[in-house]
Amino acid sequence: MAGPGLLRSLLFAPANRPDLVAKLPRSRPDGVVLDLEDAVRAEDKAGARGLALEGARALARSAPGLAVFVRVNGPASAEFEEDLAAALDPGIAGVLVPKLESGDQVARLLAALGRRGLGSAVVVGGLETARGVAAAREIAGAGLAGVYFGAEDFVADLGGVRTESNQEVLYARSEIALAARLGGVYALDQVVVDIHDLGRLRREALEARALSYAGKLCIHPAQVAPVNEAFSPSAEELERSRRLIAAYAAAGGEQRGVIEFEGQMIDSPLVRRAEAVLARRSRR
Repeated sequence: MAGPGLLRSLLFAPANRPDLVAKLPRSRPDGVVLDLEDAVRAEDKAGARGLALEGARALARSAPGLAVFVRVNGPASAEFEEDLAAALDPGIAGVLVPKLESGDQVARLLAALGRRGLGSAVVVGGLETARGVAAAREIAGAGLAGVYFGAEDFVADLGGVRTESNQEVLYARSEIALAARLGGVYALDQVVVDIHDLGRLRREALEARALSYAGKLCIHPAQVAPVNEAFSPSAEELERSRRLIAAYAAAGGEQRGVIEFEGQMIDSPLVRRAEAVLARRSRR
């Protein structure tokens, strides 16, 4: 599976649009998603399954090494079982399962995959409803590879109003980040639906990184580069982290507990944070 550091950007395209699917690698995302859910009309879903497989196999030939996922319809939908069966192909890195609402739901899903001999399948769960966010810790700890936050569905389910400030989703974003950390999985942040507002995209991506998200969902190729940049340590961050770790070791920080470094008091939590910055760089 692709690890958290390799999923800074996950770019979506409708599974039934081969023309768009073929273009997905051009913007250099860390992963791509062939969508069978929101991007496909109800009457087109059956045909989209076969196209998803064809698209995934074509991408495996044209862009080897690119992580290709399929987003299936949710567990409560009539399409779920057939979507899941179609998506679990050797050429597909894993599946995104939207609108999960309980750990028991995840357990049943993983057990069903195990019975089919597909227990190693990578499953990323969507937290997109009020119940899903309320059960985020239970879901994130149930054996998934990762989780993602669907802000638009969440606010619609909650009955709130979507704003540029993101104040209405701050609790949910924070809770999902914490749940992912406790569950030992990665978290991917919400989409920005205004594909022309790259300023907002950058702000959101930096907010998400500060909250400990590993990456962000993208719905347009132009969003990929800013997202990759936001979730990658800058050269200055990397160099300062190296200096900090070296200074702490040279001063015997482990024995002293705290040292002064470039005008700041540095103790072991800040060293661990610097180490995490370097680890993120090494996974790129």
